[in-house]
Amino acid sequence: MDLIFLLAYLIPLTIIFVYCIMQFSLIVSHFKYNAPSQTQNDKDLPLVTVQLPVYNEKYVVNRLVDSVMQLDYPISKLEIQLLDDSDDITTELLAAKAKEYQEKGFDISLIRRPERVGFKAGALKYGLETAKGEFVAVFDADFVPRTDFLKKTIPIFQDEKVGVVQTRWEHINENYSLLTKLQAFGLDAHFFIEQPGRSASNHFINFNGTAGVWRKTTIADAGGWSPDTLTEDLDLSYRAQLKGWKFEYLRELDSPAELPVSLPAVKSQQYRWMKGGAECFVKNAKKLIAAKDLKLTSKLHGFYHLLNSSIFISVMALAFFSIPLVLNTHIFSDYHTIVNLTTLFQVNWLILGSFYWLAFKRKNGSFFAFVKRFFMFLVFMMGLSLHNTIAVVEGLIGKKTPFVRTPKFNVVAKTDAWSGNVYSMRKIGWLTWVEGLIALLFLGMLFIDAQKQLYGMMPFHLMVFLGYSLIVYYTIKHALFEA
Repeated sequence: MDLIFLLAYLIPLTIIFVYCIMQFSLIVSHFKYNAPSQTQNDKDLPLVTVQLPVYNEKYVVNRLVDSVMQLDYPISKLEIQLLDDSDDITTELLAAKAKEYQEKGFDISLIRRPERVGFKAGALKYGLETAKGEFVAVFDADFVPRTDFLKKTIPIFQDEKVGVVQTRWEHINENYSLLTKLQAFGLDAHFFIEQPGRSASNHFINFNGTAGVWRKTTIADAGGWSPDTLTEDLDLSYRAQLKGWKFEYLRELDSPAELPVSLPAVKSQQYRWMKGGAECFVKNAKKLIAAKDLKLTSKLHGFYHLLNSSIFISVMALAFFSIPLVLNTHIFSDYHTIVNLTTLFQVNWLILGSFYWLAFKRKNGSFFAFVKRFFMFLVFMMGLSLHNTIAVVEGLIGKKTPFVRTPKFNVVAKTDAWSGNVYSMRKIGWLTWVEGLIALLFLGMLFIDAQKQLYGMMPFHLMVFLGYSLIVYYTIKHALFEA
């Protein structure tokens, strides 16, 4: 039994180690990244359709539409589709905006489906049936694109093999709170290091659901938008690349967006991303491995990319399987050779630290500020591990749940209030109470660690305790007391 306890701890530790090695390879690759070519004669600009999928977004739709209408692109070659599935005042706001810009000569239309079937994927698919553009740009409701967005992305499609151009997300409310700072910290590593690393090595990358442009024929060739996963963007990305289409990543062009300001909203977003990633793994992993014209390293990276969200299962397992080791300290002496080898896994911290530091310093952050932010980010993600593990498991076993939108608040400055927001999630579910019990469990483990002088376990157990405590605190605060 002792050996089983030890192996149960070592297996997730090894999985996390392999994950870190994959991230290290992306660190190395990202240094080789070169921005794709962006030269084109303005007279040859193609017709572009901009799709704006919207569902109950009354706080941000005016900002979204106004920013899109400022795009520096010939009005005669621009079509705007307001893909509205709303059942509140959002529809009236969009109708007024459509009329306003139609009177100014813009080709803008409010498109309503008979039924909200397939959620966002269904809306995008429905809009494509009448889209006039050779290329299709997509923006979610929380985005405020730069005026030169199309002028910098469309020229890249002169290479007829390019099917998608994805831009980097930026954050208009990053400094609003600790919660927004931690989200930005994690997203920046993805957009500054991970995406460039995959692009530089010609590994599969993904369209991030928004702030990107598709060649319309690419969507059709890959089988179109499908609602059978919660991350329709990742799914279509892999199907398109398996068809041989090339994806380009444009790190130099940032696309500003609003980060969720409440923890319930963050949880809904994380749930969709984690479960959708697992669903895409089930759907596409076998096809990826079986692909004949794909190099082995790209298959390996693609496999782990699809499996990324499953890392939370290992984090959960590592935390809970550390408990029997602490309660049975003789395991450390009985298997001291194996236990000593686990010190090699301390390199995980160095790899992860480098991964996030390289992104953080690109925004001129100091090393001292990074250390604090990195620690809090790890704590935050450990606190989300149970929530995200449940989402991943549901995705892997095929449990279907509806697409839950992430509420937008139009909160940018610290003085902005979101009290009374009609989209706020004011419910405290059973999971929050379980997370509270886990926090108490690992508080107890800290006392046991100290009593048994297992000081090496204390930092990890402290981070787990702080993580779950932080999640419970913010969940209750934002559900009951809001800002």
